[in-house]
Amino acid sequence: MAMSYKSRRRWSLVILLIGLPIYIVAAVSIVNMLERPSLLVELAIYVGLGLLWALPFKAVFKGVGRADPDAPDEDEGA
Repeated sequence: MAMSYKSRRRWSLVILLIGLPIYIVAAVSIVNMLERPSLLVELAIYVGLGLLWALPFKAVFKGVGRADPDAPDEDEGA
């Protein structure tokens, strides 16, 4: 079932404001449990985890920055 534009906008806001900070804390905790690996290894872990969080939410974020496709055109009312 496809989500509407409004629901995608709302879910993307929830994911960015609540989910992403929680994910960042979890990622930093995981790296700290490894007892501070070398700089390149740490960078690779953060880049990998940074890409990993976005993959499941790709469908939610797709097209959110564009105008609402379901909204009536402003030119039609004139």
